[in-house]
Amino acid sequence: MTKLNSFGIWSFMVRPLRIEYPGAWYHVTSRGNEKKNIFSDDQDKKRFLEILSETSNLYGTEAHAYVLMENHFYQLIVPEAES
Repeated sequence: MTKLNSFGIWSFMVRPLRIEYPGAWYHVTSRGNEKKNIFSDDQDKKRFLEILSETSNLYGTEAHAYVLMENHFYQLIVPEAES
């Protein structure tokens, strides 16, 4: 969403920060631009799962479920500690 600021210039409005807390369940999804494929083969999907594991360890989240489709994915994650 955009709005005209006091200087007569169009600016973008920023989304408010998401409130996060330990034990909350988050549904994460992402789709390719123009619904194009984000995975080209099974090797891409395997690498994605490796990255998912690495980032889960790095950011302290636990992935409870995931679905990988050709042009999008879904995850169900829970943060382990307050970030």
